[in-house]
Amino acid sequence: MKVLPGLLLSLVLAAMPAQAQHEHHHAPPDTTGATTHEENRPAPDPPRMPGATLPGLPMERAGSGTSWLPDASPVYGAHASLGTWGLMLHGTAFLRYTAQDVFERGNRGARDLDAPNWFMGMAARPVGARGQLTLRGMFSLDPITQGGDGYPLLFQTGETYDGEALVDRQHPHDLFTELSATFGQALGPRGGVFVYLGLPGEPALGPPAFMHRPSARHNPDAPLGHHWQDATHVTFGVATLGLRLGPAMVEGSLFTGREPDEERYGFDRPRFDSYSLRLSANPTDRLALQVSRGFLKSPEWLAAGTDVWRTTASALYHHPLRGGIWTSTLLWGMNQPSDDGGHGGDEPDHHGGGGAQHTFLAESDVEIGRQAVYARAEWVEKPAGELGFVSLEDRTFGIGAFTLGTARTLLAAGSLRLMLGVQGTIYRVPGALEPEYGANPVSLEAYLRLSPRLLGAHRAHDATAR
Repeated sequence: MKVLPGLLLSLVLAAMPAQAQHEHHHAPPDTTGATTHEENRPAPDPPRMPGATLPGLPMERAGSGTSWLPDASPVYGAHASLGTWGLMLHGTAFLRYTAQDVFERGNRGARDLDAPNWFMGMAARPVGARGQLTLRGMFSLDPITQGGDGYPLLFQTGETYDGEALVDRQHPHDLFTELSATFGQALGPRGGVFVYLGLPGEPALGPPAFMHRPSARHNPDAPLGHHWQDATHVTFGVATLGLRLGPAMVEGSLFTGREPDEERYGFDRPRFDSYSLRLSANPTDRLALQVSRGFLKSPEWLAAGTDVWRTTASALYHHPLRGGIWTSTLLWGMNQPSDDGGHGGDEPDHHGGGGAQHTFLAESDVEIGRQAVYARAEWVEKPAGELGFVSLEDRTFGIGAFTLGTARTLLAAGSLRLMLGVQGTIYRVPGALEPEYGANPVSLEAYLRLSPRLLGAHRAHDATAR
């Protein structure tokens, strides 16, 4: 069965030592499973895992690529040390049954048993008195567990399979989704510079990718606005220069604008034909803000010659609860055809529809003890041509989606926990698209989620890092 390899590889996480988990003063105790006398014993405090870019920054701040999460964010993973190296392993694998348009109100629904998954390892060590080297590798078995055409998801678009645009399906991620190296040099207690190189990697554009956001951790689906918000998290060829000044960071990237091709096991040719700028700030340990803008050269394979300006802004918030965790994200993303001049004019793009296309997302996740409840609300503008409506290709439609789900821990052992979850999504469909999609189609999913348990920090945050 195609879903088994991803779940088997997930068991590698169990080999990481359970005693490497320690509680963090911002994070609640791990109440996902019954504790034993042995687990309650104080464990030796290994060297603290640093952040991903600069010495002195907490690991809780490290998002995908070089992006920032709130300093108070929960971290799920296993941590160990090897000499001067700090090591961390984390990831998630779902065994999921999805029924898109479960009541068959339209013609676009589909059902599947699949296993979305990703795994990431990080190694960091000091270099000299103020330097730090960080190596990261991120991998996905999606090409095996989901096949070349990914999984069914109403209104999702982006990338291709067998030379055709994927419509109503989320594409699989590549086997290699990040292989990166970062060197950071502190410039005093509240500043520093770093260089990030990735093949593949993630440029300084957009918020932390959805699979790295705590507010999205229990939802196996990619956002419908993924290709307006954070799709550059897998980019073959990235070079980023960043400067941190106190609670703020400014970054600039040169990168490959073209999205990954259909060959999911290899490496695409780096082009370095696109660029971006991002400003991030963590004004408090509970809040992470960013605004970014980038030029993408021909991002879609079937729209060669159509360049895009992408602009995003986001706010990520973490609020500790008594015995629990509450995390939320607000996100806006916009794509503009380059012939727009970046000003939202009326010229149509390659897929049809004129001017800028906007997306909005709000998601929140509350987990108390063994139980989690989460929600995601989206509004996405998509050209009709991108959804396969050639006769309406000069129009752009606003599509809404609301997801509500819950998950409960069944078992927590060692560094792993297993959860059972269900979620439902209802869609708002424009009238012109109802003949194909039906009126307000509903999708349902049930899944098992295998992931690491909560990893607490090993000591209080360094005050100089805030």
